[in-house]
Amino acid sequence: MDRQNLTLLTDLYELTMMQGYYKSGSNPTVVFDVFYRTNPSGGGFAIAAGLEQVIQYIKELRFEEEDISYLASLNLFDKDFLDYLRNFRFTGDIYAIPEGTVVFPREPLIKVVAPIMEAQLIETALLNIVNHQSLIATKAARVVYAARGDGIMEFGLRRAQGPDAGTYGARAAMIGGCIGTSNVLCGQLFDVPIKGTHAHSWIMSFPDEYTAFKTYANMYPQACILLVDTYDTLKSGVPNAIRVFKEMREAGIPLNFYGIRLDSGDLAYMSKRARKMLDEAGFPDAVISASSDLDEYLIDSLKTQGAAITSWGVGTNLITSADNPAFGGVYKLAAVMGEDGKFIPKIKLSENSAKITNPGNKTIYRVYEKATGKIKADLICLVDETFSEEEHLLLFDPVEPWKKTKLNPGEFTLREILVPVFKNGECVYTSPSVMEIRDYCKKEQETLWDETRRLVNPHNVYVDLSAKLYDIKIQLLDQVN
Repeated sequence: MDRQNLTLLTDLYELTMMQGYYKSGSNPTVVFDVFYRTNPSGGGFAIAAGLEQVIQYIKELRFEEEDISYLASLNLFDKDFLDYLRNFRFTGDIYAIPEGTVVFPREPLIKVVAPIMEAQLIETALLNIVNHQSLIATKAARVVYAARGDGIMEFGLRRAQGPDAGTYGARAAMIGGCIGTSNVLCGQLFDVPIKGTHAHSWIMSFPDEYTAFKTYANMYPQACILLVDTYDTLKSGVPNAIRVFKEMREAGIPLNFYGIRLDSGDLAYMSKRARKMLDEAGFPDAVISASSDLDEYLIDSLKTQGAAITSWGVGTNLITSADNPAFGGVYKLAAVMGEDGKFIPKIKLSENSAKITNPGNKTIYRVYEKATGKIKADLICLVDETFSEEEHLLLFDPVEPWKKTKLNPGEFTLREILVPVFKNGECVYTSPSVMEIRDYCKKEQETLWDETRRLVNPHNVYVDLSAKLYDIKIQLLDQVN
């Protein structure tokens, strides 16, 4: 994170291909799409994230002399190519779906329109940034949904795969809906709330548990959450916490935000017992928070069991997306500009039909049901196509085209979700703050049907192709076969 210039954050073959294009004199303008094929964790959607870091990367994209010297030492690159790199800048266009938007498989999250040498170089970094943050934002959205309105705190820094993953992962978790993070650097960099209590070592460093609680409460009376499971949760921890709360109240100290944290044991049983003890002692508004290897499935189960927990600290399983540790985004060539200035659509074939790409220079329209504001489908089309809310709209499944839906005028609204980010190498987009993106992401998820948001066996939102794009895809498939 210290070095803003990430130009060499790339796979070697991007550079060897660049030299190949340079030597051959071939540098046509092309279209590349960033998309993914399968929703993480078996879910019904994903959350786009990482665009702000993509913008920063593109703005800082230049080869410093130390980069040139290193590349020269590899004995792979000729002097004339290295001289070209000295003045390299990105000059193309980039379109993207804004961060915090709900997205679905096979639709371009980012579209790059640029000379192929430039477009090829940025592939690796774009995928690295977008894949990671979209994965963690999606995982966070699932965890937040499972908590049913309770606050989720991101506590995973010490278990993340390095400082960058911990910090940018915390940023993504905030976008996905967390109310705060334990990561102080993330708080500083992105102006998000930071939260935390104390460790078991705090308790163990004092002569007894009561003294540890009392000392902590004296220092932090406005945010007094006491960790009660160091010794015996119900026989020692909770009673000592209640003793401290009583003394605070008797001393006239306002109990604005206070309570206990559970980090081990049967959280459902312990929380219900602790809740009863706190209520009987006159502290019905005391918070009960919990940690301990939580994920969306365990939180959902604990909620179903009636656990008396209203605040959750989620670490390892969130910051690493432990059950689905890779997003799987890819970067595929979709079109090459011909001598006449028109794009020639390109398609990648595979024996696996899910890996066959969608050709052409495309955009995406989101189709909403007007009566509910819920997402009906996403429509991928060519950039020169237009659609009207005052005309019929025919949607059909591109894999099983006999499955069709015809929407009548007045039944739907349309929104183009790919927006310009760079034009001719200049940034034309202003990134919102992380907390603004978080609020937008919450509203975005409210456009999903409940059936799509459920954790297991969700309903899939249809991502359809326009008739014109579908016909081009079929034509290209027929030509090859």
